[in-house]
Amino acid sequence: MFDEKDMILEAKHVTRRFPASNNRTLVACNDVNLKLYKGKTLGLVGESGCGKSTFMRFLVSLDAPTEGEIFFHGKDITKMKGETLRQNRQKIQMVFQDPSGSFNPKMKIRDIICEPLMNFGRIKKSEKDAVAKKYLELVDLPADFANRYPHNMSGGQRQRIAIARAIVLEPEIVVMDEATCALDVSVQKTIIKLVVKLQKEKNIAIGFIAHDLGLIQSFAHQIAVMYLGNIVEVIPAEDLNARAMHPYTKALMGAIFDIHMDFSKKIASIESEAPSPLDVPDGCPFQDRCGHCTEICRQKRPLLAQMEPGHEVACHIFGKKGD
Repeated sequence: MFDEKDMILEAKHVTRRFPASNNRTLVACNDVNLKLYKGKTLGLVGESGCGKSTFMRFLVSLDAPTEGEIFFHGKDITKMKGETLRQNRQKIQMVFQDPSGSFNPKMKIRDIICEPLMNFGRIKKSEKDAVAKKYLELVDLPADFANRYPHNMSGGQRQRIAIARAIVLEPEIVVMDEATCALDVSVQKTIIKLVVKLQKEKNIAIGFIAHDLGLIQSFAHQIAVMYLGNIVEVIPAEDLNARAMHPYTKALMGAIFDIHMDFSKKIASIESEAPSPLDVPDGCPFQDRCGHCTEICRQKRPLLAQMEPGHEVACHIFGKKGD
């Protein structure tokens, strides 16, 4: 589905461990292998606390993995330091879940948008008005918003400003961490349309974190499903309805609400609660909530196995025994 020559970032065997009380260890990401392609969107989906945001923070160097490598154009960004790391930040930007928390409330929108360019000496003060106007129009906001403050704007407008600030450096990758979850459904739709439009215009690779599998499916090119720090399925978004295989992926799909769904059918649910990240069982992490669990599931953790090009599943039902 994807041309390997368009791959710009590859995470290999990325693991992140955090020390916990009583000499225990919390594994937030466990041997994660993912790729980002130019002009494509990778949607990372899973329950709260599964490690989605932890992984994406590695891409923008807000944290570093305990093990593994992340190659951006062939260079391991986890090893970058000092000025090399600073310069690389221009190429990978992030849009946070709460834009208000990432804005200085005392700064005008003009200064918020232009701050990254000023930090890297790419524009002069005299150019700020023109640049702010250009990027406000790019995210479908009036040019006179440049003189406003964040608190004078709605949630959707602030998120557009956050997107403008993220793309002002012309990055190759934009990471969006639950960028629409706090917005009304109608506003979500306009923000997603904006993101898709900008991606087509600028050929940006996007990593989009979400809980809503239905939302991700509507615009992503590839979907990675995460459970307790493990990637359990990677699938082209267009194949999700017909070819999803992992029991957890199917359970998430069954939870999608649609006004056109058949309400005469019972909505499937996942039995029991997810175990604590501090007490993940040996073998398959989904075993205690899976109706297909067998003895091998309790003994060995299944590894991602390719079902067909672009589609990988970590499940003993479909993979080779002992994987």
